[in-house]
Parts: sequence; C-alpha cells; structure tokens
Amino acid sequence: MSAHLQDITRLLENIDLFKGINKTDLHSLAQSVIRHRYQAGQLIFNYGDIGSSMYIVVSGDVNIHIPGEESRRLSLKDISSGEHFGEVALFDNHPRTASALATTTVEVLELTRETLLDFIKRQPEVAITLLQTLSGRLRQTDALLSQRVSKNADVEFEKRLTWKEHVADRVAELNGSWVFIILLLGITMGWMIVNSGYVLKFPFDPYPYVFFNLLLATLVALQGPLIVMSQNRQASKDRTHMNIDYEINLKNEVNIETLLRELGEFRMESNHRLGKIETQFRIPADRLNDSPSS
Repeated sequence: MSAHLQDITRLLENIDLFKGINKTDLHSLAQSVIRHRYQAGQLIFNYGDIGSSMYIVVSGDVNIHIPGEESRRLSLKDISSGEHFGEVALFDNHPRTASALATTTVEVLELTRETLLDFIKRQPEVAITLLQTLSGRLRQTDALLSQRVSKNADVEFEKRLTWKEHVADRVAELNGSWVFIILLLGITMGWMIVNSGYVLKFPFDPYPYVFFNLLLATLVALQGPLIVMSQNRQASKDRTHMNIDYEINLKNEVNIETLLRELGEFRMESNHRLGKIETQFRIPADRLNDSPSS
C-alpha cells in the first residue's frame, strides 16, 4: 500500500461516516476518492451547478449558503472537520441547492456518485448514516420554515433570570428614578430633624452625622456593582434581540427565495402549457387554410 493511500485511509478512519468499516473496504474506497485543497474564500461548488459528488471535510471549515444579490449570502450551515456535505446531489441528480465556500484553508475528499453507490452496496450502514444526516438537516429546514420565529426578546430573556438578578435590575431601575431622589431627600431631612435635638433629648447620631455618612457610603458601594451587573445583562439582552432579528431575517429570506423559485417554476410551466395550447390551435387553422375552397 502506498504512503498516499495509507494517508487517505487513516483520514477516512477518523470520519464518523465510516466508523466501524474494516480497513480493507476503506483502502478500496481510498483508491477512488479525490483529494482537494482549497484556500479561504474559494468556492467548492456554486448554487445551481450540476452535482455528481459529495465532499467530506478532513480539516478546515466550509460555509453552506444561498447566494444573494449585491454579494450578500444567506448562511445555512457551517461544516467542520469530520462532517460531509453535497450529498443531496447524489440522490436526486438535480442542480446544487446551495453554494459551498471555504472559510478557512480546507482539505476535502470528493466521492463521486459511482464510487459511493458501489461502496454502499458493500456497506449498507453508510447509507443509514447518510439518511440520518439528511433527515436531521431537513428537520432543521422544516423548523426554520414552519415555526414562529418572531418572539418577545425581553420575555425570553426574563425567563432565564434568577431572583438575585431580578433584585439587581430593580435596584438599578430605582436608582435612576425620581422616586429614589425624593426618597433619599426625605430620609436625609428626617434624619437631620430627628438628630437635631428638638425631637430626641439625646440624638443617636448628632451633627456631623457620622453614622448616616457611613450608611450613605455603604449604599454607594453596593449600588456600583449592582448597576454594573444590570448593564451587563442589558448587553446580553441586546445580543438576544440581535439573534432573534437574525432568525427572523433568515426565515424571511428563505421564504422569499422559495417563493421566487416557485414563481419561476410556475411561469415556466405556464409558458409550456400555453405553448401546447397554441400549437393545438395552430394545427387546425393551418389545415383549414390548406383545404380547397368549396
């Protein structure tokens, strides 16, 4: 066995798709696979290309996406080492449903339809693994299209807060309100009146109100961390908003792409049917024109 085949065989052994396959069969498969290397930013295949092979990522990362206008793309999934992609084209013999872009320097193994089908005949469990992967990705797509994505980000975030975080938020909210200012002024005035000597014969905290200053210093020391904690949670809440907005935009773009594709198919089908109808009407008219006048 050559060093090149040994290297590919070892790579195949470390891929989940071929776990449990004996080395003899893997060596046979290694003779048929094609090894490719792509630099970051290179397209492995493009949306609409005729596909007859699938790819297994040996190292690096690949982004599966649908191209959009003005260099924008709709990202569907990131594929990393040990995962495979492009298997849909092996089964339906239709154009690629998405594009594959190398996001880092990536090394892949290409399996053609003939190679894979011949291997599946000898190792049917590989077909089961492929079907499991396909069904999982179909479920993700169905969930994206059917589930209600729009959510109240504040409600979703509040569900994950603990009681201590709720207390910190309430304290931070109180500190930034007129209620806190009025309450603090009222307590200060009350403390000064009580300790002025007119209310109590022996004030417990006479001027310069050392104990009251200690309480205020303690209050300020506690307010700082609580406010920072609340600000950190606000940043997390903003990220939750962004994630939900991304999911909504992703679903909208997928739905629009689907709608445009279906409209295009409907237009092609309509033109095809109209062409048939026009042909059917033209033939009798031509016969009528060719017949001798009575």
